[in-house]
Amino acid sequence: MIKFFPELYTIFHFFSLIAAVHAGLTVRTSQGAVAWAVSLVAFPPLALPLYLMFGRNKFNGYIETLREINSKNKNSLLQLGSPLSRHKVTRSGTKLEYFDRLTKLPASQKNFVELLIDGKATFDAIFDAIKRADTYILIEFFIVHDDETGTRLKDHLIAKAKTGVKIFFLYDEVGSNKLGSQYISDMRRAGINILPFWTTQGIRNRFQLNFRNHRKIVVVDGKVAFVGGHNVGDAYLGKDPGIGHWRDTHVKIRGAAVQAVQLAFTEDWYWSARETPDIDLRSEPFMAGDMDAIVLPSGPASRLEVCSLTFVQLINTAKKRLWIASPYFVPNSAVVTALQLASLRGVKIRIMLPLKPDHLLVYLASYSYLYQMSLPNIRFFRYEDGFMHQKVILVDDDLALVGTANIDNRSLYLNFEIGILVHDQVFAGEVEKMLEADFLKCRESGLKEYENKSWVFKLSVRLSHLFSPII
Repeated sequence: MIKFFPELYTIFHFFSLIAAVHAGLTVRTSQGAVAWAVSLVAFPPLALPLYLMFGRNKFNGYIETLREINSKNKNSLLQLGSPLSRHKVTRSGTKLEYFDRLTKLPASQKNFVELLIDGKATFDAIFDAIKRADTYILIEFFIVHDDETGTRLKDHLIAKAKTGVKIFFLYDEVGSNKLGSQYISDMRRAGINILPFWTTQGIRNRFQLNFRNHRKIVVVDGKVAFVGGHNVGDAYLGKDPGIGHWRDTHVKIRGAAVQAVQLAFTEDWYWSARETPDIDLRSEPFMAGDMDAIVLPSGPASRLEVCSLTFVQLINTAKKRLWIASPYFVPNSAVVTALQLASLRGVKIRIMLPLKPDHLLVYLASYSYLYQMSLPNIRFFRYEDGFMHQKVILVDDDLALVGTANIDNRSLYLNFEIGILVHDQVFAGEVEKMLEADFLKCRESGLKEYENKSWVFKLSVRLSHLFSPII
């Protein structure tokens, strides 16, 4: 081994130089490009494998693959989107008008969006909808556990599959890497179409462990859809004694916006299966209420940084109030700047974070932003009643977002995410009431708390901040 080490090092160094050039041409920020280039040149055996796994922030092949759908007649994206277009919001002055340019999906009217607070309400509603399914079920989760809750989901789906309901199930290959083969084979034997979302599919993605499909989607018969923060497992019902109460928020959607949710699912399914679900997804949406809403899918395959731009636009829209609940707060410079400017123009900002961490690096890195956020009108709160995992934003008195995206670099650049933005005073009022109850279970935090920490904690915060682009 020692005899061949110089030759092996030369090979590593050669390919590391190529990777360093690639980093200089493609890495998103100049700081990141310099960091990768220096590491690749100085430490080739260590840096090259890391660069292959974590070096890119664009997901290759997804958009190109989706173009294949529109070359076919059945269930093309254009056909799937046509019912949604017939119910789009046409009046001027709506606060949703800029977001459709980001996602290429129109804001729709006559929706009804219902808050589902915590796991019991969420899974009760999802299981009830599954029981009522007549034709098809589309389901996609980041994490699925083979525990009591996961088994209940499997049993409900198998029971419906036996009645002839077609079921299409996606799970993330990284997030659900512990999902047993027996769980999957049980479903397949029942006739359920179940696949992983292949984030490592394709030669250029083969070694990339950085991308995730973080979406949580359920659609039943094209009439009702669910999105939000919950994964599938007992912990999300508060049954993990090490975590305790799991505070999360989901929504149940009826109306034209359901079409947009199933369109996002169809794109993901096509990536994994290379075919659209073998069902007619073009049914006319069921009109259910008077809420204007837009579904906001985002991901690393898009040319624009849709998730980041969505957050920035929401912050810029705020005139009086901005409440943010996110389990992870590792924002990019654009979001930081938008929050600073909102503070200076008088917007009252509250940011709710968990007191108890589930990912230590992210938890520590969030403290590094307190200096930049130590401004008038910005207040931080730490949720004390278990772990707070919801992703909710309330803007003024009439605009609210619920979804899967955290305010961290992973959601902003590396994950496939989805959320729904609702422009409606009644819904915003319900979100306000929900968050007010959550703030009562928080204690106020901020820069002073950080300054009183030990030097070991502060050093840990600074070191964790270095990993913020990939955590």
